[in-house]
Amino acid sequence: MSLIICYTGTKGSVIIGDKRRIGFFGNEKKRELLEEELYSGSIKTQEALLKRAEELGITLKITDDAEKVREIGDVITGEVKTTTPFETKRKRIYATTGSYSLVELSGSTIKNMEGGTTSIVVFGNKYTKEIANKAIQDNWKKKVSLKDVGVIFEKVMDEVSRQTPSVSPNYDLIIKHPSLNNKQAKELLRTTILQDVKELEKWREELKEQMIKAAKGIEMSNKILDNGVVGKVSKVEGHQVEITLAEGVEALDLEWNLQAEPGEVVAMEVDEPDKLSVGDMAVIKDENLCVMPSQCGLKCEVILCKTDK
Repeated sequence: MSLIICYTGTKGSVIIGDKRRIGFFGNEKKRELLEEELYSGSIKTQEALLKRAEELGITLKITDDAEKVREIGDVITGEVKTTTPFETKRKRIYATTGSYSLVELSGSTIKNMEGGTTSIVVFGNKYTKEIANKAIQDNWKKKVSLKDVGVIFEKVMDEVSRQTPSVSPNYDLIIKHPSLNNKQAKELLRTTILQDVKELEKWREELKEQMIKAAKGIEMSNKILDNGVVGKVSKVEGHQVEITLAEGVEALDLEWNLQAEPGEVVAMEVDEPDKLSVGDMAVIKDENLCVMPSQCGLKCEVILCKTDK
């Protein structure tokens, strides 16, 4: 679901990328059939795509806000990726004046890298690349400025988006023209690629941590005590109350770290301390934390949970 075109010349570089993403939801074999029909060019319009998806019982989520091309200082870059349940494969192009590099990654690991000097590189499926290459040939001139290249690429994007709904009519265009010799360009690409891949690795690690925390949060939320005995009042001092946790009850912080085990004390607050006595029972009743028999409300800064035992 991508079309990215990059031009690298002696005066600078130009890149354009469409903004479409399509999510396919439903039976795996029917999803694959729909994607095959879309990429082969047999489905020409978005209306036809939606109709065919309905026939196959596939739900689509179509958005036109993806950022597939960007600039990093004097370097332009674009990416297409394929995601499976097991890995994410990325294919990127990095370009600057007089030099470009093609980088293939699995996750955040570089699997292959090759480069060149002046060229036009097209990322897309077979059908979109055929249309794009023909449109480039039809519109190309012997002498073109970077601005001319940008105009040609816009025409190409318009032409492709008219013939397939896999490419959006919206796109991002970037033109860069730093003054660099060949040695400077290659060194700039090398350092930029290494830093960008390092940032990708950092982002993937942060995402992994977030997913682990989210999974743990779901798991731990099932342990939250929503009804029953919490413990007994062991001390009342002004509005401060100490509760000794009952058997089978523990206190955790917001990061799900253990703060108090059964039999240990948890500090809480009460609005009406005169209604409490040592030995009163702290309970959760109708999801409200209170003291019985007065039903005086309690406040605490921990999460009260059932133990695993």
